[in-house]
Amino acid sequence: MGLQESNQSSVTTFILLGFSEFPNLQAPLFLVFLLIYTATLVGNLGMTVIVRINPKPHTPMYVFLSHLSFLDICNSCVFTPKLLKILVVEDRTISFTGCMLQFFFGCAFVITEMFMLAVMAYDRFVAVCNPLLYTVATSPKLCVLLVAGSYTWGGLGSLTLTYSLLDLSYCTSNMIDHFGCEFSAILSVSCSDTYFSQMACLVISTFSEACSLLIILTSYGFILVTIIKMPPRGGLRKAFSTCASHLTAITIFHGIILLLYCVPNSKSSWLLVKVATVMFTVVIPMLNPLIYSLRNKDVKETLRRLINSKLHSHSM
Repeated sequence: MGLQESNQSSVTTFILLGFSEFPNLQAPLFLVFLLIYTATLVGNLGMTVIVRINPKPHTPMYVFLSHLSFLDICNSCVFTPKLLKILVVEDRTISFTGCMLQFFFGCAFVITEMFMLAVMAYDRFVAVCNPLLYTVATSPKLCVLLVAGSYTWGGLGSLTLTYSLLDLSYCTSNMIDHFGCEFSAILSVSCSDTYFSQMACLVISTFSEACSLLIILTSYGFILVTIIKMPPRGGLRKAFSTCASHLTAITIFHGIILLLYCVPNSKSSWLLVKVATVMFTVVIPMLNPLIYSLRNKDVKETLRRLINSKLHSHSM
């Protein structure tokens, strides 16, 4: 009994195995992820600058878009630097405190982004279905409440799950078969009963996903009905262009979440979990600024004007 207790309480570090089962791919993966990480930072910082210098910076859509870019930067910075490090450095350890902090911030940013996308769906619903009431239905006060609510629930949900992990005991076999401190990967090295942690994760993730999808599906249900009633020419095209970029981001984001839900909890599925997590924490933050810049007319116009002004200043 004493030996078991000492084993459970002696863990101060974890070893992240990452993609060590593919030793020949370490260097290529490092280069690929470094390029993606660079593109993520440049793209999202660029999107933030574009939103700030846009002629309509106080429009709710651009306020929400700037928060989405901020969340993408944060989400990428939580996991990607450590992933890059363990691909090129022999030392794959992460401290117990560092692991819990990585999980807390990663989980908080994911839940917050989930609800931020739902808030943006509501914004698109008002813009398409009630354009005359847009300034009233998306007042500055309401926008602040929606953004603050998203961050608050993200923090509370993540704090609850982190507490459930801190309450567990961990074995001396402290190797995590992942590149980061993902929830199921942490549970796999626990020696104690994980029932409470699993139930807390089930309740919070199901509630968050269900509420977010309910808002999104309801909003786009009304949008679809409104579009069907529109004249077949200009109105339809304008409404579609208003929603296309957001709908693309939602499909990718929630598609990967649902994929992770469907993955069976077995050792044979760890590679799929790692690939899905890479998509979630590394690739999606890079894709969002591309999606919104390519599909949003105002963003493209602001970017074109910014490039032209820079070229003009250099020619002078």
